[in-house]
Amino acid sequence: MININLLSVSNLPKLNKLRKLELSDNRISGGLEVLAEKTPNLTHLNLSGNKIKDINTLEPLKKLPNLHSLDLFNCEVTMLINYRESVFALLPQLTYLDGFDADEQEAPDSDPEADGDALEDDYENGEEGEEEEDDEEEDDLDEEVIDDEEDEDDDLEGEEEEDGVDDEEEDEEEDGEEDEEDEAEEDHPCGQKRKRSLEDEGEEDAEDEEDDEDD
Repeated sequence: MININLLSVSNLPKLNKLRKLELSDNRISGGLEVLAEKTPNLTHLNLSGNKIKDINTLEPLKKLPNLHSLDLFNCEVTMLINYRESVFALLPQLTYLDGFDADEQEAPDSDPEADGDALEDDYENGEEGEEEEDDEEEDDLDEEVIDDEEDEDDDLEGEEEEDGVDDEEEDEEEDGEEDEEDEAEEDHPCGQKRKRSLEDEGEEDAEDEEDDEDD
């Protein structure tokens, strides 16, 4: 809830699992006891840029046992003498005040915000990994479909070749049957009679030709 002209946190709902609360650049000047009631598990609280003027205003934060990072940058309270020492004395659970510990050592980058970003990155990477697996599965399916189509084509070609062989065999069988029929006709008495008739006609034609030559 950054920069929304918030005057107090009195209407904050009960958020037992909330760990980090951003309230910077508002107009909050007190009433921090609500945080202990509504957000008891806070670890990070950012009140920078608000209207907090004295150390006593921060006393309700003592009831937040897990609070280890507090930011009061650009608040008037930071102008007080011995400000840092007073806040660390008032809130012994604190590790970092305005990004530095009591020994002026800067807080590491691995804060909950950064951890949250890391979790988001892991989540996004996980999604990308799933998409790649899905793509690989789709590719495998495509390859299987192509293989199936090729097998079908091979089967069709094999069937066509078999059909062609069957047709040739049928033609050969038909030719053989026709030859057998012709032979059967020749062996049949009618066939032999017809053959003799043709032979007689040939002899008669030869005799006629000889008679014509004699004339």
